[in-house]
Amino acid sequence: MKRILTALFVSTCCFTATARADGLDDFLNSINVEARLDQDGFSARVSAQFGVPEARVKVVLSTVSEPADAFMVFQLGQMTQQPPERVVEVYQTQKGKGWGVIAKELGIKPGSAEFHALKNGNFHLGGKSDAGSDKGKGKGKGKSGK
Repeated sequence: MKRILTALFVSTCCFTATARADGLDDFLNSINVEARLDQDGFSARVSAQFGVPEARVKVVLSTVSEPADAFMVFQLGQMTQQPPERVVEVYQTQKGKGWGVIAKELGIKPGSAEFHALKNGNFHLGGKSDAGSDKGKGKGKGKSGK
């Protein structure tokens, strides 16, 4: 009986960890699809959301592997109050290890609200050109980590 309960507990924990990882992976995959369909629009939206010039977004896009990685550079920079250049530096040395490792190196503590937002993919890409009609309220997938 103990073995059955232990096996059930372990499988539940593994499923929960996988579901959390899928949250960020799903978000990043959707960002990549969207960005590839309209790279100029993507750059404009990231620029608007994070308050940086489009030229800076394009520079970051040229230094990362995927468009979603550029989004994460600006997102983690905002969350840690560090410039995108610092986030890119950490990304380049740690990118094979995942965004959790990058976040930790930038000072986001495991177990914090910011770390949970990262693991669950609780981010959104705002700044749509038609956002003026709805003022951006009620959109997104959750907390931005603030």
